[in-house]
Amino acid sequence: MMDRPLLGRALARGCCSFSTLKAWLPILSWLPRYKLKWLQMDVLAGLTVGLTTVPQALAYAEVAGLPVQYGLYSAFMGGFIYTLLGTSKDVTLGPTAIMSLLCFSVVGGQPCRAVLLSLLCGLIQAVMALLRLGFLLDFISFPVIKGFTCAAAITIGFGQVKNLLGLQDIPHEFFQQVYYTFYKIPETRIGDVVLGLICLTLLVMLMLMKTNLGSDDAPAYSRAARKLVWAVATMRNALVVVAASLVAFSWDVYGHHVFTITGKTSQGLPPFRPPPTSDTTANGTVVTFGEIVEGFGGGLAVIPFMGLLESIAIAKAFASQNDYRIDANQELLAIGVTNILGSFVSAYPVTGSFGRTAVNSQTGVCTPAGGIVTSVIVLLSLAFLMPAFYYIPKASLAAVIICAVAPMVDYRVVVKMWRIRKLDLLPFFVTFLLSFWQVQYGIIGGVAVSGALLLYNTARPQIKVSDHGVLLIELGSGLSFPATEHLSHVIYTQALQVSPPRSVVLDCHHVSVIDYTVISELRDLLRQFKLHNVCFVFARLQPSVLEILQAADLQDFRYKNSVEAALQQMESGNLLSD
Repeated sequence: MMDRPLLGRALARGCCSFSTLKAWLPILSWLPRYKLKWLQMDVLAGLTVGLTTVPQALAYAEVAGLPVQYGLYSAFMGGFIYTLLGTSKDVTLGPTAIMSLLCFSVVGGQPCRAVLLSLLCGLIQAVMALLRLGFLLDFISFPVIKGFTCAAAITIGFGQVKNLLGLQDIPHEFFQQVYYTFYKIPETRIGDVVLGLICLTLLVMLMLMKTNLGSDDAPAYSRAARKLVWAVATMRNALVVVAASLVAFSWDVYGHHVFTITGKTSQGLPPFRPPPTSDTTANGTVVTFGEIVEGFGGGLAVIPFMGLLESIAIAKAFASQNDYRIDANQELLAIGVTNILGSFVSAYPVTGSFGRTAVNSQTGVCTPAGGIVTSVIVLLSLAFLMPAFYYIPKASLAAVIICAVAPMVDYRVVVKMWRIRKLDLLPFFVTFLLSFWQVQYGIIGGVAVSGALLLYNTARPQIKVSDHGVLLIELGSGLSFPATEHLSHVIYTQALQVSPPRSVVLDCHHVSVIDYTVISELRDLLRQFKLHNVCFVFARLQPSVLEILQAADLQDFRYKNSVEAALQQMESGNLLSD
């Protein structure tokens, strides 16, 4: 019989193994206590989000420059994977406006390359999760994110104007798109304009109705009426697209082709197969894997990061709102695996959707299992409804996209940054303006400017100099090797290059880390102070920093536990160490 210590160790190992398994498969933490009431709420939320997902997925495929079925191919894998690996009950993964725009900017609307891009992005994201590299996202500052989203919203929104007007052969590059859109206005199709404006008006009205339901001055509807208004407003995209399709079908039956419609789409579920590792151009030239990856360029770094950033920001926002916590690295893994497996069903890169996540949360979803219902809705649409998508007017999809991205243009953030810290406007505008040229250049440029500002603040910490008979120099932040030259310059000009030279007390209260370069510079400073026959005293050193300085064996090293003690003893001439 196993003795008690051995039994205890075996049980402890078993518990640790199960805890580790639960960390990697969060479904194990909520599935054992799953309730019937949760099932009812998850099914309701999944159905609601599914009816929102289908029209948005079709529309976002248009933004990515891909056939509309690729939007649906990209919309169902996330629900299954996130149920297993996700840590937020609210987040829904799928195609979004921003990821679609980024995908188009990298692959130019080529389906084979978009699918391969999904695989590579997923691998990068999964490796980041396994190596716990989620902290790298912290280096993308809020002004960069806002600059990018504002520019992306304008780019995406204006890119749909051609579909609202029924214009053909408009270039995809933003500035050419603006020029040719205005140039071709005489070719506008009246049917598309009228239908598009009606769709836009209906979507805005339904959105305002839903917003006003929660306000204090909302009309006094009965409970049933409020539920009906909320349901109609929530499913507005699906309702508007279905209504527009019926109108287009009616006109087409009578031989009046007054609308630009989506046209023929591939019917049925996508085959499960590895993504292509080569491509063939229209003239028969084979493009190898290496050449495709080389063509992706910086997009192969930007898209995985932006996908992670968008999804984790959404997950954190709703976790805070609904009082639970998420695991950022586990979220990275969920997105990475979704993109990897999605590439086997012809999906392009996906991430968390703010709009659909908000619908999920407001409908009362209880667990990530609501995503399974959403995915089933998408699969049923692929299996049975693809022929009906033939008659979807492009103007109605354009209206859906414009209404989805319009709230992303947040002009008020410029005013806030001006009031709080004007320098933050620099990375914001660099990102905003460069994004109209190439989206990935905007993000890279904004991150570079933010990094330069961060490095400048590190190299030029705030230094306060005050005169107390001797000079008191206070460091406003930490001290690392880029700042040593600046600190030395201040000390030399304020204490050693004046006549007579001044003694100095250096207040190091904010210094928690010190490196070899700093110690070398301090050694030189102490030598210079000795040559000038004046004193240099450290005050309020952190224990870890004091230990390093003592180990460095600096000559004439003196310190005091407080600034007051240092000043008093320097005035009295007593400079013995504590």
